[in-house]
Amino acid sequence: MCGIAGRILNAPGQVGRDLVELMDAQEHRGADSTGFAIYGVPRESGYVVRAMGFERDTLSRDLEEFRAILREHGGDFIDDPVWDDARTSHYSVRMTITDPDDLARWTADADEICTRLEMLSVGRSLEIIKDTGGAYEVADKHGVRDMIGTHGLGHARLATESDVRPNASHPFWARPFADVAIVHNGQITDYYSWRNRLEHKGYRFLTYNDSELIAVWVSDRMKEGLSMEQALARSIREIDGVFTFMISTPDMIGFAKDRFAMKPLVVVNQNGEIAAATEEQAVRRVFEDDHIAILNYDGPGQQGIWGVGNRRAAA
Repeated sequence: MCGIAGRILNAPGQVGRDLVELMDAQEHRGADSTGFAIYGVPRESGYVVRAMGFERDTLSRDLEEFRAILREHGGDFIDDPVWDDARTSHYSVRMTITDPDDLARWTADADEICTRLEMLSVGRSLEIIKDTGGAYEVADKHGVRDMIGTHGLGHARLATESDVRPNASHPFWARPFADVAIVHNGQITDYYSWRNRLEHKGYRFLTYNDSELIAVWVSDRMKEGLSMEQALARSIREIDGVFTFMISTPDMIGFAKDRFAMKPLVVVNQNGEIAAATEEQAVRRVFEDDHIAILNYDGPGQQGIWGVGNRRAAA
């Protein structure tokens, strides 16, 4: 029942504002939590880290321990971290860091304190913001409308299989691959068998949300040498369930639909600027022209790539 969305602009602009509207239009599909993955102008070096802590009273201690682990791996803060001023027990923090010596090894060590401070995303341009509540509530709390970028994803969640917690919401970062995020509508029925295989390869999962698995599954296939297009095609053949998902990188958004085509996806592509969502009325929040062409991806086993910037769209 969840709602998903993707947005691509031809140049950096108010992608945060557009994603908020896309998700507000689909809030009836799930208001347990809402999340956004936004790609800003890429940094030449260093990473942006978005993280969530679970005890506001221990915020200073959590950040000190996080920094100590980062320094052990050759990195450090570039600027002082900033965090929200909400009255919730959990808190969201944004950090800019220099490059660790080995991103995967640092991620594994930093995850040792994930019960107190959990990384939601690491990227040159990617920032994941997610929290409990509807689109406007999350946007107001975290300043999502003001975020400038070229593209991004959104998700409205109806919790069915895992907890209603702010860190269990979508999008998910493809840990430990920088700048990769995913949103998903559906259910993976062979989740535990795939999770077991990926854990044996050394991957770590911080929730029991099947969407987290898809992000790592696709990224692992690309690490083995497949293109995004090839990885998406294999996901349709090899992953069981009913699903439509979108996965994003700094230069593209890809999508895949299962062999039963149970979960809808509609798209508007106007001169390379794209809005995609679970429902048509959502994309019309962005493209208000009554005569705009709406593409309905309602067939089984479909996949595609929408390029960002100079990369040609292949969907």
